[in-house]
Amino acid sequence: MRILIAGASGLIGTALSDTLRGSGHDVVSLVRRPPASPAEVQWDPAAGRIDDTALKGADAVINLSGAGIGDRPWTRRRISELSSSRLGATRTLTAAMGRMDTPPPVFLSQSASGYYGNAGPAVLRENAPAGTGILARICVDWEAAAHEAPAGVRVVTARTGVVLSRNGGALGRLLPLLRLGVGGPLGNGRQYWPWITLPDVAAAFEFLLTAPLAGPVNVCAPECADVNSLIARLAGALHRPALLRVPAPVLRLVMGQLANELLLASQRMEPAALAGAGFQWQHPSLAEAAAWVADRT
Repeated sequence: MRILIAGASGLIGTALSDTLRGSGHDVVSLVRRPPASPAEVQWDPAAGRIDDTALKGADAVINLSGAGIGDRPWTRRRISELSSSRLGATRTLTAAMGRMDTPPPVFLSQSASGYYGNAGPAVLRENAPAGTGILARICVDWEAAAHEAPAGVRVVTARTGVVLSRNGGALGRLLPLLRLGVGGPLGNGRQYWPWITLPDVAAAFEFLLTAPLAGPVNVCAPECADVNSLIARLAGALHRPALLRVPAPVLRLVMGQLANELLLASQRMEPAALAGAGFQWQHPSLAEAAAWVADRT
């Protein structure tokens, strides 16, 4: 397949590009700078500019674009950027598809578990309603923008959970502390985090290119875990204690609203669509995931 990827330089995008090329696919990356190789095409999503010929002959478009959710404090300006960076990129792609006589048949557009807001212990399948809060509103608008793709395009909005990786991502700041034995749970630790390893999220996106699925798809592991269990497993795999709990008031003091929505919110997601379509996880259990993160098999 010829696959066009927006956001290919991020954590998921880098792993996915490697996975797709390893499977023999032709991967073209959309970049904001001048192209450095024939495998790159320049675009300006903030201005809505893209060379429509980039999409010509593409079998699929994968949209991973968006400013980092936890990279900076959530000022009003940053919240606006979180939304505009996602909606601008998505609408630039769907508008380009709409100008084509034969648009790419598949559009995979990333969303996030934040769609569900803070849902407590309730099990969240793809038909669960949207939650409340900043992230939920962004995700609702983000998914709606993806569905502006022209008729005949199979649109999948992948609601990705917390991606566990050996470097960077959601564990980028936590793992070094756990390796030193000075990490611990966040808040009371009873909030659920829908997790998935980096190899599995890349494999899931590749699976979705041809799987008979459309609409929202929860991209997470089949085993759910609260933060207490997640941190304990990771620390155990690293042979370190995890006793230094960070209370919720401290997180809110330091991080503001970001702490409530990114660290303390509970989303007990179930990957019902992926499982029903026959996807096979490399790391379906938290024990296997922790061993992989710790680089111990």
